[in-house]
Amino acid sequence: MNSAFNPRLASKYKNNSQIIRVLSEDWVNNQVYCPNCGNEEINHFASNKPVADFYCPKCAEEYELKSKKDTVGNKITDGAYRTMIERLNSSNNPNFFFLSYDISKLEVKNFLVIPKHFFVPTIIEKRKPLPPSAKRAGWVGCNIILKNIPEAGRIYYIKNHIELPKKEIISIWKKTSFLKKQTDLSAKGWLLDTMRIIDKLGKKEFGLDEVYAYEKELAKLYPNNKHIKDKLRQQLQVLRDNGYLSFISRGKYQIAS
Repeated sequence: MNSAFNPRLASKYKNNSQIIRVLSEDWVNNQVYCPNCGNEEINHFASNKPVADFYCPKCAEEYELKSKKDTVGNKITDGAYRTMIERLNSSNNPNFFFLSYDISKLEVKNFLVIPKHFFVPTIIEKRKPLPPSAKRAGWVGCNIILKNIPEAGRIYYIKNHIELPKKEIISIWKKTSFLKKQTDLSAKGWLLDTMRIIDKLGKKEFGLDEVYAYEKELAKLYPNNKHIKDKLRQQLQVLRDNGYLSFISRGKYQIAS
């Protein structure tokens, strides 16, 4: 995978945002493969599609591209908040490509994909309405909070200029594909929050008591749930049944390879 943009395209435009849009879209179109099926070809939609920018001609997965200078960071600016929430509840929500670039070198620094099944309302931040003096007064945008997405949902092709193996990327994608079956956003949110807690533990093997230590944090997220520990055990069971975790012994789990 060549991380360099096509410099000849940059000379055709003067507006920086337009330059980056053209360079990044051309790069994805020519360098990126589908993480779902491994197909080497990702196509750009011929006309502006309201939801996605790219699609895989083999498996039909769709992708929206977001680009940012220097680092991806913990927060990505997106469009209208209401539209985003409506998309989360629809069947045509695309996967997201996130790209960070070095404009001085005209190259990609980081490139990752987040599968659509990791998108739930808790990772969407509502921005303040635009002031009365603005052209679109009252319009409410949103941010995608990347730090609220479990590590398994942040799949890097290129990380700090280093390319990761294709086989590894496809394997990580498939490891969490069971989340597609969970259509209830609230239930999916519980699973993702449990996965985030496991990430925070920072180790392959862990005990049930270590997960329980985050009971107060979850109680703030789910104030109406009075049985947090029971719910956590249920989520660990679901993750185990779907191969994300393996059971070692009573109260002991391991993240599956």
